[in-house]
Amino acid sequence: MSTSFPPAAPIQTVRLTVAQAVVRFLPQQYTERDGQRRRLFAGCFGIFGHGNVAGLGQALLQAEVTDLDAGRERSLPYVLGRNEQSVVHTAVAYARAKDRLQTWAVSTSVGPGATNMITGAALATINRLPVLLLPADTFATRSAGSLLQELELPGSGDVTVNDAFRPVSRYFDRVWRPEQLPGALLGAMRVLTDPAETGAVTVCFPQDVQAEAYDWPVELFSERTWHVGRPVPEAAALQRAVEVIRSARRPLVIAGGGVIYSWASEALDAFATATGVPVAQTQAGKGALPYDHPQSVGAIGSTGTTAANALAREADVVIGIGTRYQDFTTASRTAFNDPDVRFVNVNVGSPDAAKHAGVAVHADAREALTALTAALSGWSVDDARRQRTAELAAEWEATVERAYHPEVPSAGEGGRLTQNEVIGVVNEVSAPRDVVVCAAGSMPGDLHKMWRTRDRKGYHVEYGYSCMGYEIPGGIGISMASPDRDVFVMVGDGSYLMMPTELVTAVQEGVKVIVVLVQNHGFASIGALSEQLGSQRFGTRYRYRSSSGRLDGDVLPVDLAANAASLGVDVLHAEDGPSLEAALRKAKASDRATVVHVETDPLVDAPSSESWWDVPVSAVSELESTRTARAEYDRWKAVQRPYLKPSQP
Repeated sequence: MSTSFPPAAPIQTVRLTVAQAVVRFLPQQYTERDGQRRRLFAGCFGIFGHGNVAGLGQALLQAEVTDLDAGRERSLPYVLGRNEQSVVHTAVAYARAKDRLQTWAVSTSVGPGATNMITGAALATINRLPVLLLPADTFATRSAGSLLQELELPGSGDVTVNDAFRPVSRYFDRVWRPEQLPGALLGAMRVLTDPAETGAVTVCFPQDVQAEAYDWPVELFSERTWHVGRPVPEAAALQRAVEVIRSARRPLVIAGGGVIYSWASEALDAFATATGVPVAQTQAGKGALPYDHPQSVGAIGSTGTTAANALAREADVVIGIGTRYQDFTTASRTAFNDPDVRFVNVNVGSPDAAKHAGVAVHADAREALTALTAALSGWSVDDARRQRTAELAAEWEATVERAYHPEVPSAGEGGRLTQNEVIGVVNEVSAPRDVVVCAAGSMPGDLHKMWRTRDRKGYHVEYGYSCMGYEIPGGIGISMASPDRDVFVMVGDGSYLMMPTELVTAVQEGVKVIVVLVQNHGFASIGALSEQLGSQRFGTRYRYRSSSGRLDGDVLPVDLAANAASLGVDVLHAEDGPSLEAALRKAKASDRATVVHVETDPLVDAPSSESWWDVPVSAVSELESTRTARAEYDRWKAVQRPYLKPSQP
């Protein structure tokens, strides 16, 4: 017996190339949270090569011409970058500034253009920040092999250099045939818009497939809204957390990036004010409370304040809100010294919620804090704890004030400013809503300790990957996301030399950033660490090679200010505090990208955090400096703990 079916309704299609379909699809994607809807993609960064110029390049051109001819805004604006890694950084910084609700796509050619993005992909995934990477790939048909830049492996015919993206991407796909595109794109959008799963999303496009035509269902190009939810805490988990917190006499909150991304600052304020629990902040969470909030004790861990670290050593319950407990946060598991310390972990990601054998509350930070505040009604730390919090915070602020304004100004070698003074001047010139940006070197730690953050989005330090070169492209992304804020990029000469070329992009796009270029003729951070570990600052200074064969000659005659000027930005010079302040105020008044160049003394450190970071020291050595450092290392190793004691009530 045959089964009869009603006539199938015709499927309406539109004929486009694969690349044209991608460019039409992306502008139709939206995110929504709390009733606010916005386009997911602000545009597409890229650099064209033989792998994408006739595919995605042609599609982007066609879309731009069509939009402008019709009198519309560009649906997917294209921005030409100078380095594939750096434009990924720009996209990622934009996404962080937009609380992960918007991002950019990045298109590159096959070969070095694609693999240049791998560092950016790792940074995005480690920091849980969304970015869509669209690298070209080798021919699907293999009609032109062996191809320029093709990886030929004797034991595998289907591996290309783009497979290197797999371990650093949260989602990876390769579109070998047009029919695979809808599934790949929808899978990519799911991951990009999931707060617990997000990171780098890589979809590879063989260059011949990009140009291949196909009849696409028009439904593929309908507007889609990806709803970003707020998971509420499960009642039993909330009750377990409340029981542990109520039993605490010396609790401490650690506010991570999840507080910022979930717009939970007001909820954290209400919780801390009601309970009196002091709040320490991670690098990603700095700004969760303003620096002068009565319960704020500043940065935690290896780059923390003495106030936060003293309270951490005493804490009997640690309440982690949106933190992944990175090693700097826990001071390599030496920060929390109470033998019976317990953890309560609120996080949208279940792996982070389960860390340190804590009571796991798998939930949105704002929803969880609101629920905890209500459930803890009437409970508070005692007055002595509130008083100790206030005293420790005041002592640290006095320390910062002395670092910002030493008794002898410009007390560095040769009358140069110290980095502490530079940070102080920039902090005091910046407006409350302005943003400070940094990523690598000694500056991130010094900023974490000393920067007085007044706005929840006023602090942007990339410290999940601590990637040298992030600062300038990152600053551009933040400025594009927040044109109503001035963006102060703090960068040392080591990181500047890695990736200054996006200054050209800032000039091209009319993006204003204020780059404070601190020249100290070497790697200040690793130099200090090298000395601390007994390696005598070996290989960390920019010097001529002397007759001895070592890099211990005169300072190299590197003119970074001239380099910056050659890239088209305005350049100002500063020699002391007053001239630095004047230069910064001039830069703020300008509407152009400006570099403020200042030389500092790298041998003057920031105030100590009275904490530790686990960097192994040679167990045996002929050098006395190394043996001394090893003894100190062994002392700290004895303090390290596994944090495995169950926290269940």
